[in-house]
Amino acid sequence: MPLINDIVAKINDWQGKELLIEPISGGLTNTNYKVIVDGVPYFVRVPGESTDLLAIDRKNEYHNSKAAAQAGIGPKVIYHLPEIDVMVLEFLDGQTMSKTKLNAAGMPTRIAESIKQLHAGPRFLTDFNMFRLTEYYINICHKQDIRMPDGFDEKMNTVTQIENALSVHPVDTLPCNNDLLAENYIDDGACLHIIDYEYSGNNDPYFELGNTCQELEYNENQLREICQAYFGSVSEGKLARMKLNMIMSDVGWTLWAAIQAKISKIDYDFWAWAVERWGRAVEKMDSDEFPHWLIAVQD
Repeated sequence: MPLINDIVAKINDWQGKELLIEPISGGLTNTNYKVIVDGVPYFVRVPGESTDLLAIDRKNEYHNSKAAAQAGIGPKVIYHLPEIDVMVLEFLDGQTMSKTKLNAAGMPTRIAESIKQLHAGPRFLTDFNMFRLTEYYINICHKQDIRMPDGFDEKMNTVTQIENALSVHPVDTLPCNNDLLAENYIDDGACLHIIDYEYSGNNDPYFELGNTCQELEYNENQLREICQAYFGSVSEGKLARMKLNMIMSDVGWTLWAAIQAKISKIDYDFWAWAVERWGRAVEKMDSDEFPHWLIAVQD
């Protein structure tokens, strides 16, 4: 990928202006920068290497980023350099959230409100299905001789059980981010913005809710709060559908992390991340409650 100085040189509007370039830490796939142009900040996203193995479609990401901005929940896309897959985004003046901050009182309700705003926006370019993405990742791991956590293949029968149970009463798909870890929320005080649309697509909204609840390690009361705030009611069927999608979130992103452990140049222990998520998924699949969740979503 081109260096940030080469990228900046491609943006005609910035030439001859005072520039300050600051690296932003924390990205797990890309390299990010804050570029201040005559006092105005911008966010520059430079994609990482071999991200095609992670099933990232940059055309889809660009289209959906614009749609999320139109929904009023994502940052505006200011410039797009498709030849190098670089986006320059509005720099949101707010606090990047953490798991601890999003476990504060009232946060599940705020998260539900932001997710509802995204889901009410324009439809995305393509669809997202974690079951199909998991199959794709398994294929990549086998072809590239990438290590998977112990017992992964053996649990695919259980994953099939989950898909079959969820398919009994299919839900209309909505435009979803699908990767709502804590750092993909930015709080400006008035709005809890949602950023990073690399894995976005039209999907079952229960996956969106389950994914973020799993990432934030929400307890039963927090699950009920976010369910109430999003749907206006709580039922065992709704909670079960969220919980099965919590499992699928960890199943799919386990393999994402395993692939990253081999291809990423970022200094991060992706293998430990994979093992942690797989452990959480297995714990839920092996729990006494799991059979009841399968039944509840089919009633």
